[in-house]
Amino acid sequence: MPPRRPSPCRDRRYARVSARSRTAGFTLLEMLVVLLIAGILISLASLTLSRNPRTDLNEEAQRLALLFESAGDEAQVRARPIAWQPLAGGYRFDVRTEDGWRPLRDDLLGARHWEGGVTGVAISYPGADDDMHANRLVFGTEAVDVPVQVTLFSAAGRATIVGTGTGRFEVR
Repeated sequence: MPPRRPSPCRDRRYARVSARSRTAGFTLLEMLVVLLIAGILISLASLTLSRNPRTDLNEEAQRLALLFESAGDEAQVRARPIAWQPLAGGYRFDVRTEDGWRPLRDDLLGARHWEGGVTGVAISYPGADDDMHANRLVFGTEAVDVPVQVTLFSAAGRATIVGTGTGRFEVR
């Protein structure tokens, strides 16, 4: 009996399958090249992204406005005045005792360093004698206080925190 020859249909079918398997998908080398290019692009994009200094200043002003509200509430709860005082490179909150002003040492109102690139601070009381400037902001034991403005300065500009005298502060 002569040897069987495969049918021509079967040969074509195998030829199609093997041609498809060679072209279907990427080789390992192609995948590595694509991943390398993607990694380079992502690293370049992350290097060019930087925070806006103006946004940092506004975030610091918002944080400080919330701390001012908390300090006003704390002064009422303790029935003792609390003062906020800017320092070189940061600020702190003090509480009034029989011995004078003492720094608060708690997590919320403890001493902090400036964030957001703050380089200077101005405290003023609008409507007072020629817009009186002060070196500290005092939160009294009453809910009603005098209006005040605290301006934070940085290389990016300035942000002003306005206290209306009702215990609420907002950034402008």
